[in-house]
Amino acid sequence: MRPEYIANILAGLERYNPETTSIFQDYVQQQCESRTYDCYANLALLKLYQFNPHLTKDETITNILVKALTVFPAPDFSLCLHLLPPNILLPTTSAADTLAEAVQKLHTLSILLESGQYKEFWATLDSDDLYADLVADCVGFEELIRVRIAMATAQAAREVDRKVLEGWINMEGEDFEGFVREVCQWTIEDGDRVIIPVNNDNEAKTTVTRENVKFDQFSRLVKRAYEQPA
Repeated sequence: MRPEYIANILAGLERYNPETTSIFQDYVQQQCESRTYDCYANLALLKLYQFNPHLTKDETITNILVKALTVFPAPDFSLCLHLLPPNILLPTTSAADTLAEAVQKLHTLSILLESGQYKEFWATLDSDDLYADLVADCVGFEELIRVRIAMATAQAAREVDRKVLEGWINMEGEDFEGFVREVCQWTIEDGDRVIIPVNNDNEAKTTVTRENVKFDQFSRLVKRAYEQPA
């Protein structure tokens, strides 16, 4: 739940006051530590950075992007990205441009998640120490991502091969079984099949579309087809 003092700032003109920047920055850190998330407040802070570049904190920007990753497939990451400088995703050879490098790496993770390349996501996350540094402030980052992957899977399937799902959530053995049974409330049958309960998204439904076209509407259409232009 959004704190009252943040809600009051967002509801008035104070959200455009540069002096509120530090308040929003502290709030981002609070979100990282408490596993909460407030996209609206984070976007307001990025907007303040647009108007006041000298107040920008690179670490806060990357924390906002990392938190946005944890709510995929919501479009939050793209929304945040569009409030950053337009050249932030351009290839850079400058070692000093650490923010651009960080944003580009997080953008890579976002693309992998959005395209359902979950196994590649984990491999990429483990491929560079910079990734570990970027997500370090976000408590429970991997757990939050696993839950989101599970939610996306439940929307598309009713049964998944165990080995496939292990790769998707990057877990094996008892840890995997505990996550599937206790967190997801799914079952494992024959040791290698994960069964997902039926829900509104993964249930096959027959949809019948019926159009009601009245005769007078049809006759007017035919008449116009034969009318000659004046």
